[in-house]
Amino acid sequence: MTVKYVIWPVFFATIAALLQSVLLYRIKIYGAVPDISLGVVVFSAYVNGTMNGQLTGFFSGLFYDFLSASPMGLNIFIRTVIGAFFGGGRRTFYLDKAVLPMVLCASATAMKAGMLFVLHLFFSDTIPVYSLTGPVFWVELLLNTITAPFLFGFLKKFRPLLMAPEED
Repeated sequence: MTVKYVIWPVFFATIAALLQSVLLYRIKIYGAVPDISLGVVVFSAYVNGTMNGQLTGFFSGLFYDFLSASPMGLNIFIRTVIGAFFGGGRRTFYLDKAVLPMVLCASATAMKAGMLFVLHLFFSDTIPVYSLTGPVFWVELLLNTITAPFLFGFLKKFRPLLMAPEED
């Protein structure tokens, strides 16, 4: 693994986090915006493996923690675990244009919500949690699923920067 395949995905995830918090926040739907920085972590992990996913998740989570009002380390933990999990399935399936990106991003969103719920059980008032009866989780899940093919397609345009060559 080359450092380049960690630095560039972190850069893209950082830009995505800035876009989320500055631009997309203004056009939120039912209080939800697509978590495109999470999509970048999932993409990077899936195409480059566990270590890359963990490092991309860690550093993008660190930046996201500085942007958000959540407790320091919350996004680091969540994105590192998600990066490790999706990196474990590195190139298991052919990364098509629509279906797999949608499944990966929907699964990552559900996983994020599940981890927030479990952490909320331990640290009740300090950890924000999704309400499954409210619209925020469902709209974010839908937005992440719909935007995934476009995000993955955009990221594939930067293949030399984001995707390590396949090993034999």
